[in-house]
Amino acid sequence: MTERIAFTLMGLLLIHRVSGCPRECACNPKAKTVDCRDKGLYDIPRNLQVDTRELYLQNNRIRGLSSMAFRETPLLKILDLANNSISSMSASTFQGLHGLLVLNLANNSIREIDKRLFSPIKTLSELNLSYNHISSLPGTLADSVNNLTWLSVRHNRLQRLDRTLLVSLTKLQVLFFHNNPWKCDCQVIGLKLWLETFIFKGGTTDDIKCAQPENLREKDLRKIPYEMFQTCPWTNYNYLFANIHHLESDHQIPRLHSPSDRGSESLPECEPKQKPRPVNLRHAIATVVITGVVCGIVCLMMLAAAIYGCAYAAIMAKYQRDLKKVEQVAEAREPGRPEEKEPLDGSLA
Repeated sequence: MTERIAFTLMGLLLIHRVSGCPRECACNPKAKTVDCRDKGLYDIPRNLQVDTRELYLQNNRIRGLSSMAFRETPLLKILDLANNSISSMSASTFQGLHGLLVLNLANNSIREIDKRLFSPIKTLSELNLSYNHISSLPGTLADSVNNLTWLSVRHNRLQRLDRTLLVSLTKLQVLFFHNNPWKCDCQVIGLKLWLETFIFKGGTTDDIKCAQPENLREKDLRKIPYEMFQTCPWTNYNYLFANIHHLESDHQIPRLHSPSDRGSESLPECEPKQKPRPVNLRHAIATVVITGVVCGIVCLMMLAAAIYGCAYAAIMAKYQRDLKKVEQVAEAREPGRPEEKEPLDGSLA
């Protein structure tokens, strides 16, 4: 009996060792998922099964991710690290995760993204960096995650986002910007143009409200007219408008060009303007209608003034003539005038 119990315990221990499920976590061997949420963990659990596909580590106390932190689970597809206290990550943290599809790093204390951080995970399609303290994204980010279709950078400290980075994310379909201290100066024109072409192609995004300058505070960048950037240098502003006018003339041909279609890399920067062309046309039509109405009212007022002036002049002329006649009659009837006495003197003689 004792031997049977010992054998059973050894079997259970062996099964536990083979299954590779940490005691703090709940594992589903069939689905190949490991759920370690809300366990107060300070580090990535060990003894994970090598074929684990999904690892959930939300709502723990993890503060840092060391080099090759997930070397025991190279087949991961989904990794969720949201709601921890992560502030530091090694450049090789995700080394070995060649098939990762979804990575959630939301609601941590991340301040900087190393340009090499996502290099090992070329397959990444969803990346959540929201609710952190990130002030910039590396310009080479797209080289690592050019398969991204979904990206969130909400609630960070971003003031600018390089247009060249966004253009390189050719498969992106969803991008969330909300609640960043965006600086809407001359350098934001490229981002505005990219947003317009992104929306034109069917992309999904949220509002991108300006924090600076003061006159644009709380304004949505997507709705700010280009005329607001008139103070920008001619290299940005005049060239921009030259291309916008060119695009406006072709508004019946909704065609987008890739960078390879143009000899100059800067030309596509203005082509996203094609998306809001219906809005511009509506604005132009509304302006023409309003101008016509105002001009019509002014013309009517001028006509009324002319008629009034003519009528007044005619009345005054008639009044003057009548007044002159009255004066002549009065003068003729006035007694003691020489003209009246001469005939009288002649008769007496």
